[in-house]
Amino acid sequence: MQAFMGSLVGHGSTKSAFFITSSFSIPTMDYVCPQRQRAILIDRATLADLMTEQGLRVSRAVELNNIDLNCFEPD
Repeated sequence: MQAFMGSLVGHGSTKSAFFITSSFSIPTMDYVCPQRQRAILIDRATLADLMTEQGLRVSRAVELNNIDLNCFEPD
């Protein structure tokens, strides 16, 4: 995040958005919040909320894989 924020300074930007498919750590959020180069942090939950607000259909899918436990038995 520090490199991203540094690149904003280098380009003279004052606004940005940073998307990730997981969630941001508390130290990351604490680091970005007071910076002059305002960055909006958008994680998967926030993106889903924004998409829903705009009328886009959003669903959560969970893929379960079967594990062949016989592979772990000694020969």
